[in-house]
Amino acid sequence: MARVAFIGLGNMGGGMAANLAKAGHDVRAFDLSPEALERAKKAGCLPAESTDDAVAEAEAVVTMLPAGKHVRDVYENHIFGKAPPAAILMDCSTIDVATAREVIGDAQAKGYRMVDAPVSGGIAAAEAGTLTFMVGGTEEAFNRAEPFLDIMGKAVIHAGGAGAGQAAKICNNMLLGASMIATCETFVLAQKLGLDPKTFFDISSQASGQNWSMTSYCPVPGVGPETPADRDYNGGFAAALMLKDLRLAMEAARSVDSYTPMGAYAEELYTRFAEKLGGSGKDFSAIIKMIDDSWKAEGAPPPPPPGVQLNG
Repeated sequence: MARVAFIGLGNMGGGMAANLAKAGHDVRAFDLSPEALERAKKAGCLPAESTDDAVAEAEAVVTMLPAGKHVRDVYENHIFGKAPPAAILMDCSTIDVATAREVIGDAQAKGYRMVDAPVSGGIAAAEAGTLTFMVGGTEEAFNRAEPFLDIMGKAVIHAGGAGAGQAAKICNNMLLGASMIATCETFVLAQKLGLDPKTFFDISSQASGQNWSMTSYCPVPGVGPETPADRDYNGGFAAALMLKDLRLAMEAARSVDSYTPMGAYAEELYTRFAEKLGGSGKDFSAIIKMIDDSWKAEGAPPPPPPGVQLNG
């Protein structure tokens, strides 16, 4: 078993670190939150006094941080030169592609092996060890990271070179955000046309319109498998996090001059829902509440993106 430093013990990181400890690794964990450190201790991790303390003598380092600026700061000021050069570095945060490539480039220049390995699956999957990891980096770095990622996930996929994991994550979540909106508006329309939601689910989930947002994460309570919709849209994947990922996707699209009208419109709608209607803490599927006529309280819905004309 290895000594693993785990930095960032939030909703996702806490469960991931616990699974590494459960597998028998010596997990030295650090977070700015005393409550998070206490939870990690109860889960079998050894709380560290600082990031520098956690990474000293580590054979592997895992980070799960809020944004690119935090990742850059932690690696530049607290990991590079502090962790042993032989340690494999794994950043599981969801950040912009450019920062991921820059940090991995800096790591390689300093003699480290590093991957970007963002995750899909949410809090429940983090706790259960059933996340999907999308991994960017060299083949050598991937092979060294894979045994640790396997413990925390059900699927570990090498997406390509540095930053490819982040590219896969934001593309996947742009598709998820747009498809959830389409699923929500379709259920609302079906009910207004007189269709029973369960009947519509039974039909569409076996027809050409079926998609993951409908069959596995239905936004309508009491329809399909249990989802956050059955818990008043609590838990799951917060709308604020979906908005963060959509903004990363739009930033990436602009950087390569890619036309993404559906992604842009999804970003507009989640901005309205999360920031103007107070839905940031609810599951992202709760956007159905805004689609189901509640937007009328604020006037007309946001305009479509350039080049897209609605209703003919």
